[in-house]
Amino acid sequence: MSVLVDDDTRVIVQGITGGEGNFHAEQMIEYGTNVVAGAVPGKGGQEVHGVPVYDTVDRAAREEDADASVVFVPPAFAADAVFEALDAPVDLVVAITEGIPTQDMSKVYKRLGEVDTRLIGPNCPGIITPGESKLGILPGNIFESGDVGLVSRSGTLTYQVVDNLTSRGIGQTTAIGIGGDPIIGTDFIDALELFENDPDTEAVVMCGEIGGEDEEEAARYIAEHMDTPVAGFIAGRTAPPGKRMGHAGAIVSGSGTGTAESKIEALNDAGVPVGDTPDEVAEYVEDFL
Repeated sequence: MSVLVDDDTRVIVQGITGGEGNFHAEQMIEYGTNVVAGAVPGKGGQEVHGVPVYDTVDRAAREEDADASVVFVPPAFAADAVFEALDAPVDLVVAITEGIPTQDMSKVYKRLGEVDTRLIGPNCPGIITPGESKLGILPGNIFESGDVGLVSRSGTLTYQVVDNLTSRGIGQTTAIGIGGDPIIGTDFIDALELFENDPDTEAVVMCGEIGGEDEEEAARYIAEHMDTPVAGFIAGRTAPPGKRMGHAGAIVSGSGTGTAESKIEALNDAGVPVGDTPDEVAEYVEDFL
């Protein structure tokens, strides 16, 4: 089984005529994702990789019976693209774009509270159910179908952990890259709840990093609500306070919260073993199964 996406998911690619959208749309199609439409203002009537392009997400969704959209739109216009998708009849929006202004995302976040549509991202690699569907930029060749769910703030960490899992013969139900920005749609707790409610997910990997308190909040959720075992990894242990480390959300204020140590302690207190390396995380998962 899977969460959020499977081989029945019908996908719109926003920005399909641009360089990134064009390239990754082709990669998604080759993987087997059911890409049914593109959406680019002013480009309606074109065709890309055999996929019809529409001027609006709403028209694309209605004409092609789509239920998900992936956003490959430059940062200055990406929030508007997300707003358009949230107003269309789709269930899931995946925003890959990095560098969307925080002020723009605060408006998107407010809108999310008014609709039923789920947003993953921005600044994320996307989501994949191995062997069925991938929405985003994840390298499909390292994933294998199985019974381990994965949620991560970091795309690179996702790939490293999955590669270690797959090399041990441990497949994945679904992997979700939630993104590393301060304001995102789907957070750790949202993803953990999905995996806890999925009968085929027998273990979960949670990859976090310094900055914010999301991992500490997730630890409390795990302790109070999860029976499915969770293994963790926290990036940025050696980062100095006040220095941004790659992601906009990965910055420690110096107040004593958001540090690798505070996150690891919270997870350990919740019964979550935290690996020093991605391979050690895979070892913990292997022990769960």
